[in-house]
Amino acid sequence: MGSNAGQPEVRGGMIQGYSFGKIVVDGTEYTADVLVFPERVVANWWRKEGHLLQLEDLREVLADHPEVLIVGTGSQQCLKVSEEVAAHARSIGVELMAFDTRTACRTFNDLLGRRRAVAALHLTC
Repeated sequence: MGSNAGQPEVRGGMIQGYSFGKIVVDGTEYTADVLVFPERVVANWWRKEGHLLQLEDLREVLADHPEVLIVGTGSQQCLKVSEEVAAHARSIGVELMAFDTRTACRTFNDLLGRRRAVAALHLTC
């Protein structure tokens, strides 16, 4: 479980590395879920229900008015995005993207400097 065999680590940009249970952002290593903003990281991000992303879990993110919300759903995509989150994002014009966490990290780095993106990243399953 959680093996990254055959998958290169994320390199470059603000997120320098991701592997199961660990992420490196701007040279700092985190071992719990994080919110990554273009100018800061919120460590130890917890959700009301561990594997269900709900609107109240994203209050700080939405207060930042991102253009894009990138959700890293874990290495095996165990984190599910509630319909409430998806509908609210649509209603306020925020593009919601949900990928396995490795792809989410790459997408966040790709958008840096081009669009105001925030990443909500589940680091394990």
